[in-house]
Amino acid sequence: MSNLKEIRSRIASVKSTQQITSAMKMVSAAKLRRSQGAIVKLRPYSKRMSEIMSKVGSAVSSDMPLARKEKDLQNVLLVALTSNKGLCSVFNSSIIKLTKQRIDYYKDLGKNIFLVSYGKKGDSAFRKLNGINYIGTNDDIWDSLTFKQTNIEADKLIKAFQEKKYDKIEIIYNQFKNAATQIPTIENFLPVEQSEDENKQIEKQTQLASEQKKKYLNDYIFSPSKQEIVDNVIPQSLKTQFYKCFLDSFTSEHGARMSSMNKATDNAQELLKELTLTYNKRRQADITNQIIEVSNGANAI
Repeated sequence: MSNLKEIRSRIASVKSTQQITSAMKMVSAAKLRRSQGAIVKLRPYSKRMSEIMSKVGSAVSSDMPLARKEKDLQNVLLVALTSNKGLCSVFNSSIIKLTKQRIDYYKDLGKNIFLVSYGKKGDSAFRKLNGINYIGTNDDIWDSLTFKQTNIEADKLIKAFQEKKYDKIEIIYNQFKNAATQIPTIENFLPVEQSEDENKQIEKQTQLASEQKKKYLNDYIFSPSKQEIVDNVIPQSLKTQFYKCFLDSFTSEHGARMSSMNKATDNAQELLKELTLTYNKRRQADITNQIIEVSNGANAI
């Protein structure tokens, strides 16, 4: 009977765990619906802004410190986005792994590597790394993720780039595809770069046309003034891009957690079936043994 008691105790424990995982799945699903709606609406705007900035970047590069490219790239800042909580499958481990790979890549090139993280899971892993300048983390930003909050962080990075503390800034985060799929992504933040199509177009023009035609390719008319675009519109585009990365990561986290808790709930259900079957078999065997003992006792009398 002690075995039966242990099985009953385990069944109760699994049921309790199943209730918790089911509740966490529903909470994550509700948060996912809200954040998914926000990222779906933001992406087209952010993408279009990035395209415009990359295309005019070549035309204003001489006036725009945010588009400068150092010939001798030395200082690289990596911005890694993880979460404050676990139970979300490989969401955090994939970013930590990708960040380490990027660090090794720049180490091989002999660059000075700086790292800032957002999220407790990344912070606990990155603090153990050697050979980098770990700046620290800001975990509180995930508690109330807003455009205003990310703007503060984006302003810090833009200012540091303008002061030439860093020659290149990259963001490493999970891009949301759907609830079951998150794509670890490395995205350039600064300097502002030309689009790939623009580069190919310029290269083709350089080969087939005169220098005057190449100049005409970048002969844009600016309204408002070029300086006003440099001072206001481009930083605003960078802030939108920065917020988009955070919102992508935030949505991916809840998608990963919802999928993880859904699998855990299903696994608990399967385990309950196995335990219940084992309990019934054991109980039936015990009852049979008791009947046999009673019968043998009656026959002996």
